[in-house]
Amino acid sequence: MQMLRATHLATVKSAVYETRWEQFSVRRPARIIAVRPCLTGISIRSAEIVDISRGGATFVVSSAAGLPKHYYLNILGLAYRIGCAEVYRNDERIGVRFINTIEPEVLRRVVRADFMIGNMEATAARGSARM
Repeated sequence: MQMLRATHLATVKSAVYETRWEQFSVRRPARIIAVRPCLTGISIRSAEIVDISRGGATFVVSSAAGLPKHYYLNILGLAYRIGCAEVYRNDERIGVRFINTIEPEVLRRVVRADFMIGNMEATAARGSARM
């Protein structure tokens, strides 16, 4: 009975959504950019990316109330937005699949920047502990 209400697109398989990608744990600040209903404007929320892969990400927001199921993810330090489709929402923890996979070089930059920021914080912490 449910299948009668579904469109033909419900049965189409996509490699983007079927593929398992290698995930990297990161702690990167980001913004969620959503278009308001009836195209009346945009809303922007802060988020922190917890893990990321070429095909999706998990992040934490301060409030998920009123957030639609499709939006853009802007990772601070990158010059563009990544289209996202929400897969799950568990309170403020949200998992998404990217509409298009991100390039390996972009993923490398995100992971590398997180590693460098982490190293700077660790170096600063060691320096202040010696004083």
